[in-house]
Amino acid sequence: MRDIRMKGLTRRQALAGGAALAAATSVPTGWAIAQAKPLKVGLMLPYSGTFAKLGENITHAVEMLIAEKGGKLGGREIQLIKLDDESKPEIAPQNADRLVKRDQVDVIIGTVHSGVQMGIHKVVSESGTLCIVPNAGNGAVTGQLCAKNVFRTSFTNWQPAYGMGLAAAKKGFKKGVWVTWDYAAGAESGAGFKEAMEKSGGEVLPSLVLPFPQTNFQPLLAQIPGLGVDVVGSFFAGGGAVQFVKEYAAAGIKVPLVGSGFLTEGTLEAQGAAADGIETALHYGDGLDNVKNASFRKAFLQKAGREADVYAVQGYDAAQLLAVGLEAVKGNTDDEAGLYKAMREAKMDSPRGPISMSPSQNVTQNIYLRKVQGTENKVIGIAAEALADPGTGCKMT
Repeated sequence: MRDIRMKGLTRRQALAGGAALAAATSVPTGWAIAQAKPLKVGLMLPYSGTFAKLGENITHAVEMLIAEKGGKLGGREIQLIKLDDESKPEIAPQNADRLVKRDQVDVIIGTVHSGVQMGIHKVVSESGTLCIVPNAGNGAVTGQLCAKNVFRTSFTNWQPAYGMGLAAAKKGFKKGVWVTWDYAAGAESGAGFKEAMEKSGGEVLPSLVLPFPQTNFQPLLAQIPGLGVDVVGSFFAGGGAVQFVKEYAAAGIKVPLVGSGFLTEGTLEAQGAAADGIETALHYGDGLDNVKNASFRKAFLQKAGREADVYAVQGYDAAQLLAVGLEAVKGNTDDEAGLYKAMREAKMDSPRGPISMSPSQNVTQNIYLRKVQGTENKVIGIAAEALADPGTGCKMT
């Protein structure tokens, strides 16, 4: 499963050394060997720090899918190799390289942090290792840096915000502003919101930003009443989202606050009454009514001891996508063409609803409109049906 070839052998066989080469003519074919060996799947995820719960939920869901398949995908036993990426971009290339060269994984499923994803992307692009992204939403991975061996089962930052922009325009809002941190995720989200609003005849002013991860929101909030906008869109996550929502409510601003779903995802308990009524858009939400979601949530609760969330869904679908590819080639990962073709053409039944792959190998999915009701992001409609990221700049080779 590598682009790098050496005298007809895969890169993995080359790395095995001279002894393996010498024995190659006296042992079964690579196909037979592939059937006997477990498939090594590297889980490069955060298992410590702020994003540890996200990494754990992705892992639980991957393990669930493998268990549902009887412990094998495409006839291959699965060996999971877990590596804590610590959400540190500066060590991401070394960590990914360790999985590829030392552990000789066949697949990397990773990661959560977009900065870390860029480090992984460098390694998998050079080595040809199959990579499935279960969260990080940076557009470049399936945009200008797209690669045939890289797939994403989560979202791009553009997708939820674009869906929210469509929903805001549909509600009659004409003039908005985007408030966010000054970094890639905030900018990509803001671009999606702006594109959708303007497509519907609305106007979005230049974004109000502050450096990441600062949380001195008061100077930004003070500007909003004088802008003449009828909606405020926002992208914040985690502790920053908690503080922003609380301060927005405390400021008494009468303009409705909406946002990309991460504004209220996993934060409602801390935000309390300040979040009541906020509408956001995301590819998953509470009360999503389909058979797959009901069974998934029951199984996840039993396994993890907590409720499933969007991160668990994304991890489950990363494993689902891998299973589709491996089943198509009967576990023969040297059949890259067949493996990737099956993954590109996959149409899967996800807990979030039907999903497939876009031409740039990012997930195509429904973006749901959600409204905060108590401690739930209750799904109240579909903001954008079967939405694919445009994959701007992608030239798949």
